[in-house]
Amino acid sequence: MNIINIVDYIQNIFKNNSDGHDVAHTMRVYHEAMSIAAHYEECDKELVAYSSLLHDVDDHKLTSNKNNENARNFLKSQNVDDERIEEICAIINAVSYSKNKDRKPNTIETKIVQDADRLDAIGAIGIARTFAYGGKNGRSLEQTIEHFHEKLLLLKDEMNTDEAKTIANARHSFMESFLQEFEKEMGDNRIN
Repeated sequence: MNIINIVDYIQNIFKNNSDGHDVAHTMRVYHEAMSIAAHYEECDKELVAYSSLLHDVDDHKLTSNKNNENARNFLKSQNVDDERIEEICAIINAVSYSKNKDRKPNTIETKIVQDADRLDAIGAIGIARTFAYGGKNGRSLEQTIEHFHEKLLLLKDEMNTDEAKTIANARHSFMESFLQEFEKEMGDNRIN
């Protein structure tokens, strides 16, 4: 299967998306995953590539599809064998934070794709994505800030690979600085 075919497919899937789950997010996850994968000889890099590129095509926040319908249909159209499709879907299913709390990935490929997706949720890009998602879903600034405490500030300690842990530490510090400045600027200007 050609990576260009997957990129064309995801560009079509996410063409009207503006909530931070778009082609740019997917490509950042793909590049981050491939960068981490380069540190692991035993890693199936093709599996990492396919899974990272398709990780959001059936995301429950974006579609009501069941059983990785978009990913499966696309992979079948590319003549990917059933066993490989199951491997890719298993990785995709392990990426979601909300659906995988307290579960650790069991393969290096899954650890890498999960780390890459979570890295894109923190730091400067993570902050921007959080507000884009909050705005699109009618959340106030205060409601959006709650998401940092419910999820984003927890991600640093959820990373699987040493490479991701290093990146996450720096991005986590940036988010803490942002939140301190946000609280300072909000001061007593909150509506109760």
